[in-house]
Amino acid sequence: MRLIQHPILCNYYVTYRCNAKCGFCDIWERPSPYVTIEQVETNLRSLKKLGVKVIDFTGGEPLLHRDIDHFFAFAKKLGFITTLTTNGLLYPKHAEGLKGKVDMLHFSLDTAHKEKHDTMRGVACYDHVMESIQIAKSLGERPDILMTVFEDNMGEIEKLYTDVCLPNDLILILNPSFEYNEVETGSGLSNQSLETLTRWGKKKNIYLNQAFIQLRRDGGNQTEKPVCKAASTTLVISPENELLLPCYHLGTKGFAIDGDLEKVYRSTEAQKLIKLEGRLPECQGCTINCYMQPSFAVEMNKYFWLALPSTFKYNWIKGTWRQLV
Repeated sequence: MRLIQHPILCNYYVTYRCNAKCGFCDIWERPSPYVTIEQVETNLRSLKKLGVKVIDFTGGEPLLHRDIDHFFAFAKKLGFITTLTTNGLLYPKHAEGLKGKVDMLHFSLDTAHKEKHDTMRGVACYDHVMESIQIAKSLGERPDILMTVFEDNMGEIEKLYTDVCLPNDLILILNPSFEYNEVETGSGLSNQSLETLTRWGKKKNIYLNQAFIQLRRDGGNQTEKPVCKAASTTLVISPENELLLPCYHLGTKGFAIDGDLEKVYRSTEAQKLIKLEGRLPECQGCTINCYMQPSFAVEMNKYFWLALPSTFKYNWIKGTWRQLV
C-alpha cells in the first residue's frame, strides 16, 4: 500500500568532482561542471512545490563548490531538511559558513586506523576527519560518522565505535556497501557479516537500517515485484542541470531542466520512465541504499516495518522527525 505519492528526497549533485579517489567509487573519474546559484535557487523552489522534504547536496565532494554555504542557507530558508556527507578535507574551511544549516552532517570514516582509511580513500583524509569532528562539536553541531562496510573492514566497527564515536557522542551510521555499474566494490557481504551488522545495529548510538539487511538476504530488488521506488521518491539533479531518471546509477535519461523542474518531472516522457522504476533489467538484484531508504518509507510492506524502528531511532536522536511529519 503506497503511503506517500510525491517525491520526498532530492539528491542534488553540485559537482561530480572529488578530492578523494576511493576505490569503491568511480564518480571522481568523471569530468564535471559546477551548478550555479541561479539553477539551485530555481530548482529548490520547484522541489518545494513537488513536496520534497529532504535535500542532500552531494557529489563528488560537495564542499568543492565555492557557493555550497549559500545553497544550504537557501534550502533552510525554504524549510527543507538538509544533509551533507563529506570526506572532511574541506570541512574546516567551510565549518563556520555551514553552522546551523546542515541537519544531518556525515563525516565519512571507514576505520579507526589512519593508514587503512587513507588507503581506502586514496588520499590522506583521516586527520582531517578527526579535526572536523572537534570543529563541528565546538560550533554546537551534531555530526555523524558514516562507515561504508565491506567484508575486509567488518572487524573495524568495534574500534571505530569505542574509540571515536562513543567518546565524542557521535552516531555511527553503518552503510552496507553495494555493487553498481562496472565498479568493483568487493561489496558482497556474507550471511555471517549480515548477522554481525544486525547485532551492531541494536547498540546505542548506532544506526543501521535493518531493511537493508533483509533486502540483501532476499537477493535485492526483484523486477517482477519491485521494492525500489527510486524515481518516484527521489529526484536526482546532475551538475549539468538535468533531471536524471530513473536514478543516478542507471542514468537512462537526462532531461534538461531549463528553469522549470516541475514541468519536466510531470512531462509524459519523464512519467513513462518513472513507471519503470525497479522494473528495468539493470534493476534486478539492486541493493543501492540511497534509493532503498526512501523506497522503504513510502510503501507499507515488510521492508517498511523493518526500517521503521531504526529510522525512528535516528530521527528521534537528531530531532528531524518533527520536520518529517
